[in-house]
Amino acid sequence: MFKLIYKLLGWKVSHFLSNDIKKCVIVVAPHTSNWDFIFGMGAVSVMKLNQRFIIKKEWIRFPIKKLMFSLGALPIDRNKKNSIDEKKSSVDAIADLFKDHNELRLVITPEGTRSRVEKWKTGFYYVALKANVPIALAFINYETKTCGVDKIIYPSGDFKADMKQIMDYYKNIKGKNSENFSLDLELSK
Repeated sequence: MFKLIYKLLGWKVSHFLSNDIKKCVIVVAPHTSNWDFIFGMGAVSVMKLNQRFIIKKEWIRFPIKKLMFSLGALPIDRNKKNSIDEKKSSVDAIADLFKDHNELRLVITPEGTRSRVEKWKTGFYYVALKANVPIALAFINYETKTCGVDKIIYPSGDFKADMKQIMDYYKNIKGKNSENFSLDLELSK
């Protein structure tokens, strides 16, 4: 269904994620509309990309459980305790997922909402760093009706330098509601 809508509305994939990359964090931006999900899933179908996304385990229940799993949902228990009986941070819990999977391409929208935000959530960076996986930069560009994944960053541990690269990458991409998209200006420096 997503692939059909995608093609009927004239969208195309301009860059593909290499099948050689079996584990990565896929950052998707801009995220300014509910349509992003439709066009993103259309692109995933065209690319034949096996991707997953994190969702609270409480969302995986009847009647949408089967649908959520078919779309790539990966439930996480944010209250799970680790071996020394302390709560794990979300970053630790998500990074640990990479140990449990031979292939995991995890999609994250760092804006965290479709509304305008001035600060991006940066947990994706720390997940990739901790799991020792690359960050794939994916986009949904409404101006050109294209989606793709065309830049891979291997986190160096120099947060500021790596985030500047990421901010520079997204600066010319137009979301559906472009007034709702903002780079994290602090991270752009």
